[in-house]
Amino acid sequence: MALPGSDGLRDGHNWGVTSLSDLPIRDDLRGLEPYGAPQKHVRVQLNVNENTHPIPEAVATDIVTALARAVMGVNRYPDREFTELRDSLAAYLGHGLDRDNIWAANGSNEVLQQTLQAFGGPGRSVLGFPPTYSMHSIIASGTGTRWIEAERDAGYEISPETAVRAIERESPDIVFLCSPNNPTGTPLGLETIEAAYEATEGILLVDEAYAEFADGATALTLLEGRPRLLVSRTMSKAFAFAGARLGYLAADPAVTDALRLVRLPYHLSALTQAAAVAALAHAPAMLAMVDDIKSQRDRMIAALPELGYTPVPSASNFVLFGGVAEPHSVFEELLAQGILIREVGIPNHLRVTAGSDAETTIFLDALARLEGSGPLDRIAQ
Repeated sequence: MALPGSDGLRDGHNWGVTSLSDLPIRDDLRGLEPYGAPQKHVRVQLNVNENTHPIPEAVATDIVTALARAVMGVNRYPDREFTELRDSLAAYLGHGLDRDNIWAANGSNEVLQQTLQAFGGPGRSVLGFPPTYSMHSIIASGTGTRWIEAERDAGYEISPETAVRAIERESPDIVFLCSPNNPTGTPLGLETIEAAYEATEGILLVDEAYAEFADGATALTLLEGRPRLLVSRTMSKAFAFAGARLGYLAADPAVTDALRLVRLPYHLSALTQAAAVAALAHAPAMLAMVDDIKSQRDRMIAALPELGYTPVPSASNFVLFGGVAEPHSVFEELLAQGILIREVGIPNHLRVTAGSDAETTIFLDALARLEGSGPLDRIAQ
């Protein structure tokens, strides 16, 4: 791979032809590939579980006003403790939480990374239950934490017995649970979280990135008296704030003290803090679109069997569906029509985000028109 420039030249210097393998990269990173969900400009983008509904105009105006005020002070470093933001997040979550229970970072991925930096690392391990959020194992690798996989039950569920059995077998330092799970949309019962916590002496992190789309109980209700339980959230999904990059977690105050040891100074910009605080002040308006998204999700779950596919029950803003004879061919045929969904590496399955009513219609109509690489049952006939 040539570096920028003509024939290996940049700024008049001969840089030669360099590839990643020529660099003294860490041995445990050799051969790995970076996370890379496709980013394409298409008319219907339903591949990365974004909220496809725009922020209400009145809310956007208040956010812009808050940003304008913050810009006037960007010659100074931001509040390192992001105090107002932590107050706002605690008020939004409720459950008796206050600022000392809250941590935030640039997206929930950074929250997860800081968690592994503080509690994982070389010589330590983290247990996950694939198929699950792909960044869990990638962040583990990036922090030098050994990734251990355990199997799920039928229907992508995890019973208390299954969780305890895996924890007792592997004795991990950290356990990651995802509820609702990505990419399956499967919710997780509180009894499984309770059992997993009791079974481990380490950290239990419950990734609730899609919690606002679920009707079940949240792990936030289990925090009291469980100092090793962490519950991570994001503003990317239900809050339609993916581009702003704001993730957070709730935990015992001792956990936030631990994360201070590994965070970079002033890691949350003044602009990020201002935008998030303004958005949280309009939480009801920001979340008003959630019911519509859930209705589109349920609409797809109802329609997909009529097209010969098998949707997985979902408590999130997306649907994983099976029965796909040739997933990559279906992905490419939809992409050719300007519709981007997601290949998730599960045989004969694809995942689609619940979009607007119009986007859902376009997707379902396009899927119905496919021939030759669509439903397994039709191919068999």
